[in-house]
Amino acid sequence: MTTARIDARFAALKAEGRAGFVAYVMAGDPTRDAALEILKGLPAAGADIIELGFPFSDPMAEGPPIQRAAQRGMKAGLTLQGTLELAAAFRETDDDTPVILMGYLNPIESHGYEAFAHDAAAAGIDGLIVVDCPPEEADPLSDALDANGVSLIRLATPTSDDARLKVIARRTSGFVYYVSVAGVTGVKEAQAVSVAPAVERIRKATGLPVAVGFGVKTPERAAEIARVADAVVVGSVLVEEVAAAIAANEPAAPRVLAKVKALGDAVRGARVGETV
Repeated sequence: MTTARIDARFAALKAEGRAGFVAYVMAGDPTRDAALEILKGLPAAGADIIELGFPFSDPMAEGPPIQRAAQRGMKAGLTLQGTLELAAAFRETDDDTPVILMGYLNPIESHGYEAFAHDAAAAGIDGLIVVDCPPEEADPLSDALDANGVSLIRLATPTSDDARLKVIARRTSGFVYYVSVAGVTGVKEAQAVSVAPAVERIRKATGLPVAVGFGVKTPERAAEIARVADAVVVGSVLVEEVAAAIAANEPAAPRVLAKVKALGDAVRGARVGETV
């Protein structure tokens, strides 16, 4: 399946006339078993696509909430291999929901590109976002992923001009992830008025759906972005629910899934009544 799952999901969303909701969670956060419970609950709660972070000691693009989530994941013992095993466990009961692995290059290099691509595909991973792997240096990784049918999903930013978008589009598949604000995750908020023209420009340059993330915190903002993007990505507020559950000595899954439902409902209802 791999890349085909992503394409099928965006085709279904287009047929429904709505944006997708992409939920980001961290592997092993707060524990391996609790993370699996969250993963298994995400589709029913409203996630159309799952973005699964793998813990790393230096997540330079992340704000404090996801940095702390990575620390909790590492404390729980979730390596890159453990993250792939977690994804495989999710696939035992869900063969439809696309799963995108998101993280940093160092653990992938340590695993070996060919071995990683093979193992990721075997675990049911559909796509990969590597924050610190520029297109100019990505060909060896791209070759390995292509051979195993796994999409390499690249990031575009507010500073990506037309020339850069041509570079970003090369060997990108599945969708493009638009980083809607400058800076790290979970700090600033995305604004639909500035996101809309950027999304249109990226669609034109790449011919791919555009998912918008890095600045969506509330159902209201998720709905605004869903009116102009192909998908909305939310992460920091979900991992913050894990932290809140730990502080309250409560199980994490119910809190996370309740937040996912609120955000997913907002995304699903964003275009209701609109004429196409």
